Amino acid sequence: MKNSRLATLLLTCFAAMNFGCNQQGSSEPNLSTGAPMVSAESTYLVLVESDIEYADGLVHDNVSSSPFAAPQTLDIYYPANDHANRPVYMFIHGGGFQSGTKTKPEIIDLAHYFTSRGWVVVSVDYRTAEDLGTITGKTPEELLTYYNGIAPQEWLEYALQTAESPDQVKTSTAMYTAQRDAKAALRWIVANADTYNINPDYITVGGASAGSITTIALGISENEDFRDEISISDDPTLATTHLDQSYAVRSMVYYWGSNIKLDLFENVYGLNRYDSNDPELFMAHGTENDPVTPYSEAVELQDIYNDLGIYNRLETLEGYGHGAWNAQLDGKGLSELSFDFLVNRQNLTVQ
Repeated sequence: MKNSRLATLLLTCFAAMNFGCNQQGSSEPNLSTGAPMVSAESTYLVLVESDIEYADGLVHDNVSSSPFAAPQTLDIYYPANDHANRPVYMFIHGGGFQSGTKTKPEIIDLAHYFTSRGWVVVSVDYRTAEDLGTITGKTPEELLTYYNGIAPQEWLEYALQTAESPDQVKTSTAMYTAQRDAKAALRWIVANADTYNINPDYITVGGASAGSITTIALGISENEDFRDEISISDDPTLATTHLDQSYAVRSMVYYWGSNIKLDLFENVYGLNRYDSNDPELFMAHGTENDPVTPYSEAVELQDIYNDLGIYNRLETLEGYGHGAWNAQLDGKGLSELSFDFLVNRQNLTVQ
């Protein structure tokens, strides 16, 4: 990926801070037995536990000179039933890596849709540019010190070489912290699977916009990526992130996203993480002019998947742009389209 594209997408991620079908690959899923049972209709009462601390992460406020630990939180939705074998769906909010919230109304609606049908849904907050202090006027050397322990030195050095403004450096740093936190949240889910009767063999990760960018990098990168680049001595909060746990994502749900973070990871470390074992992928992306995450991003990702022979589905949202939460295709909304994909491809039992 060319540096100019990275710079453009980093700039549009920053500018997006106020923003809120083809089928390829093998035709039959190759999945293990013991699939969870879900309901075709809204069936169960939804129970919610809010603001659970899943890890700490290093942050800055507007006056700090050294980073300090701050709790990162998630909300968990689970059905009021006695099922001992539940699938889980972790969702990551958008916001251009500048801001955003796990309690966005559309995410709450999505959580209720899936939980009332038998899923456990986890909506996560993560560190954004709002948590990274003030960098105006800092020299590159000062920035390397300021963000030490927050992002790897090589990541910061690459950002300093390619960014066109201090804000792009902060956005690039926030892209790293978001990924580090999302992985910590997923390890928390695995560590607490028994508490919520979650089957960790049926993990779905999804997101919108910046959350979708993070979803793609989460599902495709290795467990150790965005985890081991910083030592625990430089980032002591790593000890709070359930390092003894591993995970395997079965499916990804992508709403108007991009693969920019994996491109950035490859540029920094020289590692291409795509392979034929990557999770299956559902995408919904609008065709209207979108400077943040253009439709071509979905086509590029689908081409990668097709070349690898991995099942994927791209729902083209004609006439919709960024943030198309209300999109309909053949009378079905995004949650219903995603539901159909996950039930079919994970071979879930439907009652």
